[in-house]
Amino acid sequence: MFGKRKRLFCEINPTCYAISLQKEIFKRHIQNFLSKEKFAKEIRSDALSNVITDYNCGLIKRGPGIDPVLQENKAVNIELACAKLNGLIIHPGEVFSFWVTVGKTTKAKGYKDGRVIIKGKLIPGLGGGLCNLGNTIHYMVLHSPLTVVEFHHHSDALAPDHGKRIPFSSGTSISYNYIDYRFKNETDQDVQLKVWCADERLYGELRSEREFPWRYELVEEDHRFQREGEKIFRVSKIYRNVIERATGNILRKELILNNHSEVMYDYDLIPAEQIVEELPNKGAVEVL
Repeated sequence: MFGKRKRLFCEINPTCYAISLQKEIFKRHIQNFLSKEKFAKEIRSDALSNVITDYNCGLIKRGPGIDPVLQENKAVNIELACAKLNGLIIHPGEVFSFWVTVGKTTKAKGYKDGRVIIKGKLIPGLGGGLCNLGNTIHYMVLHSPLTVVEFHHHSDALAPDHGKRIPFSSGTSISYNYIDYRFKNETDQDVQLKVWCADERLYGELRSEREFPWRYELVEEDHRFQREGEKIFRVSKIYRNVIERATGNILRKELILNNHSEVMYDYDLIPAEQIVEELPNKGAVEVL
């Protein structure tokens, strides 16, 4: 028989968790200082001429069990972060870092308590809701030739979908500063990130100096809700097609995510006919 797993230091109590958190933040500061990568820093008010891709989504969710105050606070947090990111130029060879650009979220800067995920639970937390912004950026990057160099996945099943299913609707995790989202510009031209808020919506654009010869699309396959013991998970495979713009031919199909996300809302909102029992040989989440 196997003995019980020994608890990690961070699991002993809240104080130990706070100490571990500060240790990870300090480690990332040292790593950034020693890094040979050049982080994107230039902000331009004028927009580059070519739109690679754009995206927009609602800032505030409303419905049963959704705290309206945390949703309003999330919108405030996202607008503050957008002000730091909007117009950022990523030159060839440079790396975009969410936290290097946005900085620490503090009350002094105007950030409020939003919804965060800690140890698999949704709780209020300062600066909460910025995962929404990180996910919007990630979604656009996947529709471009930029290279993702750091990505952390959390639940892709935080709330019911309304309308067409959008892969990665809630799946990008960020937490100051050691859980970052980063991409690198390995192309031969400048790329610009534009993000802003208006009328309770978050808008984003990726721009470049000229058009790239490829376009991209995300395809979700084998989507289902799967019961595993007392929990339900959203399971799917998400691919990216790289398409030659001139001919429309698919050059390659890339597996982006083998998604296995715990549903983190009321199970009664899922139609019973959409839930299947656990399938054999279930794989763990794999990010490529």
